[in-house]
This record gives sequence, C-alpha cells and structure tokens, in this order.
Amino acid sequence: MTETFLDKAYDTTGIEATRDLYTSWAASYEAEVSQNGYATPRRCAEALSAFTTDFAAPILDFGCGTGLSGLALSLAGFRTIDGMDLTQDMLDRAAQKQLYRSLSLSDPTAPFPVRSGAYAAISAIGVIGSGAAPIDVFDMLLGVLDPSGKFVLSFNDHTLEDPAFETRLYDSVANGTARLLGESYGDHLPGINMKSKVYVLEKT
Repeated sequence: MTETFLDKAYDTTGIEATRDLYTSWAASYEAEVSQNGYATPRRCAEALSAFTTDFAAPILDFGCGTGLSGLALSLAGFRTIDGMDLTQDMLDRAAQKQLYRSLSLSDPTAPFPVRSGAYAAISAIGVIGSGAAPIDVFDMLLGVLDPSGKFVLSFNDHTLEDPAFETRLYDSVANGTARLLGESYGDHLPGINMKSKVYVLEKT
C-alpha cells in the first residue's frame, strides 16, 4: 500500500521537517495530488496570463516541486521558466519534464540568490502557508521584483484559517508596495474538498 502524505503536509513545521517530508513524498507526490484533482497550478497560471503581455520574459517558479506548476505555466503560454525548490528529489522529477530553463536548490538559511529585477514575474503556487513556507517568504519574493513585476500565489483553506497570511498580503497593498490585480476563490484539491484563493499582485 502506497504511503500518503497530504494529511501530514499541513501539520509539518520547520525547514528540516518540511524538507524531509517532501523528499519522502517526491516519488508519489504527483499521483497523490492528481488523484485529488489538484487545480491550483492551472488557476494560478491562467490568472497570471491574464495580466501578461510578454510570455517570453523570464518567470521564477518558486517552490516548483515536481514541476506541475511549471507545466501549468507552460500550458498557459509562458516560455522562459526557472524553477527553485527546497528538495533535490523534487527537482530531479521537475527536470524530467524538460520545461525549465534552469533548476536550482533553495536554502532558506542563506541569502536569497536572486538579484532584483531578474524576473518579470514570480509564482509561488501552493508554497506559502501552513505546513509550507512562512509568510516572510512573501516579502522576500515581492522584494526582488522590479516595479510592474507580477507575483502570483495561492493560499489554501488551511492557510486562510490563519489571518496572518492574508493580512501580510493586504498590508502590502495598503502600504503601496503592491497593487492587487485579481483574486479568486476556487478548487484546490476537490478530492478532499479543499479550496484555495489565488492572487495576482503587481509590484509598485
């Protein structure tokens, strides 16, 4: 019987525990989330595409995992995608899709290795939230975008239960750091009756 991980993901805390979880999950990740109708990558990619004119401009798929998010971005028309993830096992599977210009391992304990303005857009699809990256990652990613750069991200139902996440996002809009181009609430993992909210921001 194949071990399942979805029920463990939302209670995992800390860098090492998260890395260990996703390393163990890498081999069966796509099968498990696909079985549950994983819809958020497509929703995020389509939302970002609605505010994109240059689909050849580079985009960073942060927390790319096995590449399901990169696949959704590619299907939405994006042509220059770099991936970054916490676990090498996930990156190895992403590489097999041959969608990415480059793939790199992220190290949360080191300075973020992305120069300001390197990307026209950044995606963090199912990456920031409960059992995943902390809200400070939101500031880090938004911070390396130049004005007019786009940022698409999602918060699932578990994450939305903690007001700190949406509060940080809406604070960035209120203080003039970003402009909210769109948000929508819809399917995330319908197989377990979970939804997510997708946001597209523009750096100001």
